[in-house]
Amino acid sequence: QMQLVESGGGLVQAGGSLRVSCVASSRINAYAMGWFRRAPGKEREFVVGISWSGGSTDYADSVKGRFTISRDNAKNTVYLQMNSLKPEDTAVYYCAADLWGRGSISDTYDYWGQGTQVTVSS
Repeated sequence: QMQLVESGGGLVQAGGSLRVSCVASSRINAYAMGWFRRAPGKEREFVVGISWSGGSTDYADSVKGRFTISRDNAKNTVYLQMNSLKPEDTAVYYCAADLWGRGSISDTYDYWGQGTQVTVSS
C-alpha cells in the first residue's frame, strides 16, 4: 500500500508562485503521478499528470503554460510548480498514483494523498 503525503501549500497573492510536493512511501518508478484539485463547492478536477516513464504529460487547459509537473524517482517525489497563480486556483491539491499509467485524465488512480491547501488572494 503506497502512502502519499503532499506539502508546500499555503497562501500566495495573485500572480505569485508556489511549489507543492508529494512524497511517496515506496518507489514511484512504475507509477504515473497526477495532481488533482477540489475548490470549495466544486467537484474534484484533474490538473496534470505525468506518465510512469516521465515521457509524457497531460495538462488541463486551465493551467497550461502556468503549471509544470516533474518527478524525481530517486526521491520518490513528484512536484507541481505553479506560476502566475489566480484566485480561481484556490483549492485543496491532491496527488495520486496509477501503476503503469499514462498520467492522463482518463487514468484510474490507485492511491491518493490527503491534500494540501493552496489559497490565492486577489
